[in-house]
Amino acid sequence: MAVFQYSGRSRQGQAVTGKLEASNQQAAAAQLVQNGITPIRLAQTSEGDASGGNDVLAALKQGMLEGGVKISDLIMFTRQMYTLTKAGIPMIRTINGLADTAKSPALGRALKEVAQALESGQGLASAMQMHPKIFSNLYVSLVHVGENTGRLEEAFERIAAYLDLEQETRRRVKSAIRYPMFVFVAIGGAIAVINIFVVPAFAGFFATFGADLPLPTRMLMASSAFTIAYWPFILVGMAAMVFGFLSYIRTENGRYNWHRAMLKFPLVGSIIERTVLSRFSRSFAMTMRSGISVNAALAVVARVVDNDYISKKVLSMRTALERGETLTRTAAATGMFTPLVLQMISVGEESGAIDTLLEEVADYYEREVDYDLKTLAEAIEPILIIIIGGLVLVLALAVYLPMWELAGAVTGK
Repeated sequence: MAVFQYSGRSRQGQAVTGKLEASNQQAAAAQLVQNGITPIRLAQTSEGDASGGNDVLAALKQGMLEGGVKISDLIMFTRQMYTLTKAGIPMIRTINGLADTAKSPALGRALKEVAQALESGQGLASAMQMHPKIFSNLYVSLVHVGENTGRLEEAFERIAAYLDLEQETRRRVKSAIRYPMFVFVAIGGAIAVINIFVVPAFAGFFATFGADLPLPTRMLMASSAFTIAYWPFILVGMAAMVFGFLSYIRTENGRYNWHRAMLKFPLVGSIIERTVLSRFSRSFAMTMRSGISVNAALAVVARVVDNDYISKKVLSMRTALERGETLTRTAAATGMFTPLVLQMISVGEESGAIDTLLEEVADYYEREVDYDLKTLAEAIEPILIIIIGGLVLVLALAVYLPMWELAGAVTGK
């Protein structure tokens, strides 16, 4: 058994810390959730037996097996859970039946393990907590609240509605970036073909004349010669850069810096930011509507927004609330929200309908994101035209200038 040091929040939103023994990290997290504690930090200590390394390896293998579950599969499962739970079908029978009919093998394996955990006496939320790659912290928290309040079917209904909106947002984003990504790939392929096949043919033709070539032609020929001579090193260098970048953003500091930089990207940075804030507002409203305290809801939402920079801002809101600040003041201190949104949060806080107003905030951000995504292609198109025009101009000058000069020399003009 390994020993884990944890910090988290109780059902009342109070900070709790301590140690516990468990076979692995997933089991420790499940044990905390079953005890009514929302884990914030969970790390294995140096105590415990030597099986800790094997537990970590097993957790890694489990994580690899649980990958590949599409959001559409999760939505279908959640809607089926809502229907079957509402109909009063026993939970173990429900989970086993859905495991047998699941389209995703990873989801089917996870549901089998969930059913086994239920048979051993664990709660549904605790069993799902053991599969964080499939069931997010928000998913598990809402299921946990539904279990405790006897309204599990309502929890699945809300989760399904949330996942539907999340899937629609992802679909719109992918649709908006598909065209510019295709153009950039086409430009890269065109540059490669020109450097490897087109320019060498012209270089051999110009070399037979032995004349001085214009600067654009010499630059293009030098670029082509470099590409042909060192293409293995270029590919290795590009692969090393990609690997180094991916390794960097997997670190805590690298992921934080990358997520912060994403919000400052030209054209798309504001879209990413408002998408994240929409996710924050809707998930925050849903957790509060489910009966979770404000502090505990912020702890849950901080890990749902999928952006470490925004997540840190959300956690700073929770810290300020613990000091006695109002939600409106803590939201204003983060600098994330517009004055209109802050006014809506203030009204919701005063009227006691903060969840309803946060839903309005989420709808507001989603309308803005939807409009920006529709106009993104129009904003990017002039940039793409300039890039393509510049490439065509350079190629035309490099090829035709020496031909004009040679034609002039032949005719004596």
